[in-house]
Amino acid sequence: MILYPAIDLKGGSCVRLAQGDMARATVFNADPAAQARRFAAAGADWLHIVDLDGAFAGRSVNGAAVAAILGAVSIPLQLGGGIRDMAAIEGWLARGVARIILGTVAVKDPALVRAACKRFPGRIAVGIDARGGQVAVEGWAESAALDAPTLARRFLDAGVAAIVFTDIERDGLLGGVNVAATAALAKSVPIPVIASGGVGGIEDIQRLSGAGAGIAGVVVGRALYDGRIDLTAALALLKQGAPLC
Repeated sequence: MILYPAIDLKGGSCVRLAQGDMARATVFNADPAAQARRFAAAGADWLHIVDLDGAFAGRSVNGAAVAAILGAVSIPLQLGGGIRDMAAIEGWLARGVARIILGTVAVKDPALVRAACKRFPGRIAVGIDARGGQVAVEGWAESAALDAPTLARRFLDAGVAAIVFTDIERDGLLGGVNVAATAALAKSVPIPVIASGGVGGIEDIQRLSGAGAGIAGVVVGRALYDGRIDLTAALALLKQGAPLC
């Protein structure tokens, strides 16, 4: 299972939100590139980057910060937030992003997801964010009136590289990851699932790692910034296959 340190971008800074609420943002680092270097130096194999402003605006807003991160580290990163057309997908992949996460367009323009998967095999993920079991879009501001497994099954034959599943109600609160919902989603489709939202300690990673082969990764944010999880130690345990406790 891959651990993805999270860098969420708002106003050019590295922040964490509580339950996706832009008014409840805590700034952890005003220099996202420096934060990326810290994660890379600790041994991270991937980074998870979200342009929060972009998710609301429907276009990339923190492009300069993403570019700085790309210039600061050599490890691959996956990027989501405000990427809504093929030109944006092509542009970020050409600039060095390893994987694009498509969220809102997975609901509103599934044909774009399919076309992107065909054009860029293995480099397109679908972001499924849920609140109360229902998918949310447009920076989590709107409900799509369908559940996560239903949305995931729409892309069974599309060639999606992964599904990034976020439980919005737990995101940024350190109260524990929604293992049951993540495992249920992973069992409903053969696409690898990356869990996100609520990781508060190493025990959450342990529970996910034992919940089924379909859970291929976990995004960790505030628990790293707060020091609740030591990134180097967690990565070492995952690579060794040792008990995470």
